Amino acid sequence: MNWFWPEGLFAFLMVATFVFGAFSFKLPIAVAMSLAAVVGGLAAGEGLPVRHLVEGTFGYLDTILIIATAMIFMKVIERIGLLEAMAAWLIRKFKSSPLLLSLGIMLLIMIPGMITGSSTAAVLTTGALVAPVLMKLGVQIHKTAAAIAMGAIYGMIAPPINLPAMIIGGGIDMPYVGFGVPLLICTIPLAVVTALLLIYPGLRNKVRDEGALEGELRRMERVPITLRLFLPVAVLVVLLGGSSLFPSVFPSLGMPLEFLIASASAFLTGSRWKPVDTVTEAIDNALPVMGILMGVGMFIQVMTLTGVRGFVVVSALALPAWLLYVGIATSMPLFGAVSAFGSASVLGVPFLLALLGKNEILVGSALSLIAGLGDLMPPTALAGIFAAQVVGEENYFKVLRYCVTPAVLTALWGIAIILGAGYIAGVLY
Repeated sequence: MNWFWPEGLFAFLMVATFVFGAFSFKLPIAVAMSLAAVVGGLAAGEGLPVRHLVEGTFGYLDTILIIATAMIFMKVIERIGLLEAMAAWLIRKFKSSPLLLSLGIMLLIMIPGMITGSSTAAVLTTGALVAPVLMKLGVQIHKTAAAIAMGAIYGMIAPPINLPAMIIGGGIDMPYVGFGVPLLICTIPLAVVTALLLIYPGLRNKVRDEGALEGELRRMERVPITLRLFLPVAVLVVLLGGSSLFPSVFPSLGMPLEFLIASASAFLTGSRWKPVDTVTEAIDNALPVMGILMGVGMFIQVMTLTGVRGFVVVSALALPAWLLYVGIATSMPLFGAVSAFGSASVLGVPFLLALLGKNEILVGSALSLIAGLGDLMPPTALAGIFAAQVVGEENYFKVLRYCVTPAVLTALWGIAIILGAGYIAGVLY
């Protein structure tokens, strides 16, 4: 990469401004990306590119609406007591079968990330619910936090909502269609292996304090499980699945409206909850992610305006094959230390363009998986920091050291999927 080309200098200035603002001045990631976009426009002689900044802000409007409404849905099913009741039922049902229980808990941790596309949402909802129970069941505290962090990342990458894949696809005008099975291939094997590494060994031990465990389970069972309690989930499944499987019978209403309809159906469950407080909390939790996407949009728009985007793509295409794969496995997680979404947009798009000879959906899915590892990278390490908080550990590096093995396996699995994309596509399609 020749940084002495004009586009190379612009790229350096934008990245340097971004890193300097995020780390030195501790600016929010969205603000740092917006500032980098402004600096890029000024350096390229475009002045203050207001029009492009506005266009970039709305570049991921569809994704932002999905995040907001999905977070509302998650908060609704949390407020009506469904998440706690399901967690308690799962533990009681499979407590005598450590293998099934470890896999079930991992799936439970992943669910909020699958619905919202945010690892933070998974850590702070089901992660926070299962953390005390896992520790009472005998799982070591740091392994509990590591399992929650990794499960949250796999949930963020698993279908139906995968924001990094949406961002990568949006960069080359590839619709977010047909990603379901490839994303399951990317995440389910890793989730199983991680559960066996981090959760299963602890569950094999005898519970030390049955009384404390029973008390925790009773607290979680404040709402009895009934069919009515599952109504919002059933409505969402019908709306999402029906429009995909039977488009002539169930026309697609759009994900944001489908999430809102499913959330509104919670009024029929019989559980009492405060709609205004719930929606306010949901939007408040979603604001940081929505802000990052606005900043990413501005950053990408100015990269395109100044020629930086094309420069990065050409530079990626010029790399030898072996170095390209090394770069994917290392640079995407490292850049994701600031934002996994930023990594998907800045690096994921050129890497996908460099690999256009392979199946784009499988490659995009694998790139999104590797980009998701950015949520483990210091100093931000969102998944690691929040997972450490929910178990009461102040030093999140003690948690991250248990994430090293699953993270390395994740990067290797992503590269393997890219290398075998042609064969996998032949089996699937």
